[in-house]
Amino acid sequence: MGNTCCFLCGCVDQASVGVVERWGRFERLAPPGFHFFNCLAGQCLAGVLSTRIHSLDVRIETKTKDNVFVQLVCSIQYRIVKENADDAFYELANPREQIQAYVFDVVRAIVPRMALDELFEQKGEVAIAVLEELEKVMGAYGYCIEHILMVDIIPDDTVRRAMNEINAAQRLQLASVYKGEAEKVLLVKRAEADAEAKYLGGVGVARQRQAITDGLRENILEFSHKVTGTSAKEVMDLIMITQYFDTIKDLGNSSKNTTVFIPHGPGHVRDIGDQIRNGLMEASCAQIDQQ
Repeated sequence: MGNTCCFLCGCVDQASVGVVERWGRFERLAPPGFHFFNCLAGQCLAGVLSTRIHSLDVRIETKTKDNVFVQLVCSIQYRIVKENADDAFYELANPREQIQAYVFDVVRAIVPRMALDELFEQKGEVAIAVLEELEKVMGAYGYCIEHILMVDIIPDDTVRRAMNEINAAQRLQLASVYKGEAEKVLLVKRAEADAEAKYLGGVGVARQRQAITDGLRENILEFSHKVTGTSAKEVMDLIMITQYFDTIKDLGNSSKNTTVFIPHGPGHVRDIGDQIRNGLMEASCAQIDQQ
């Protein structure tokens, strides 16, 4: 578009279309190439329109259903239809302002019916609504809307910070849950291991005591058969005294010497022997009762 020109010849570039007038009235469209014009007959090249795709970025500020002000950046790709280039040349003086006005109107009619989260999820639907409205309106003026993209949705800074804090709090809460579950599993496993260790320790102590009891019983019986005139009690006392002195010897030979006060004397040795003998007898009775 532009001022009226009058030449004897003219050239229309590729991806463009020329508008030819006769005595100020539209006559025809000139395709790309070299053209002659009869100036004496009133022919002239009134203007040249590009048929390439143009891009227009529109920034719209509006608010959502939950009263959050946002800025939307909408990118519109449009071009002139070659067959209707005369309508585009004569009908609209500023097509960019016309497109921008319709985008404002449609977006500000749709977005206030959506919450902020819905807007992020359904921005494609907003673009489709704008596309349908522009195709219907701009098609009558010789323009074709190729694509409409919602390039960006920019909430207010305070809203963005709040959204980030909410997301961070949710993630921290989820992390706390997982951490608690992990600690619970660890405590349960530790308790199970401790119970198993105590059970196995008890089994070991029981087997140790049973082995000691069996060994003492065999020693007493063997000694009684080989040495005539001895009673089981005398043999038991001898074994207990021998083990008593072995214990004292082991304490003295230990690498980690510690002062230990042990009552020592014939009477105390007799008391220790009576205690051990009574314990063995009680263990034997308990084993007989279980059988």
